[in-house]
Amino acid sequence: AGRARLLKLNELEEWRERAYENAVLYKARTKRYHGAHLVPKKFHEGQLVLLFNSRFKLFPGKLKSKWSGPFVVKEVFPHGAVEIFKSGEETQSFK
Repeated sequence: AGRARLLKLNELEEWRERAYENAVLYKARTKRYHGAHLVPKKFHEGQLVLLFNSRFKLFPGKLKSKWSGPFVVKEVFPHGAVEIFKSGEETQSFK
């Protein structure tokens, strides 16, 4: 009885290892697929942009726009952040 139990435990461990390896392969494939389909966004100063407002998820409405703006790009930082302001309100900007 003890030997059969040990064999089953070893078999279970092999199944776990296979499942882990398959999960790693799946994650690598999906990362490669999504990475190939990403389109980097380039912004430049003075460009008009819209801002996605994630607060509308709290109070969803079919006819409400999820975008606010237009905003003007004030500065583009090297790490991808963008500072924007509403047209006519240059003193109130945010990143």
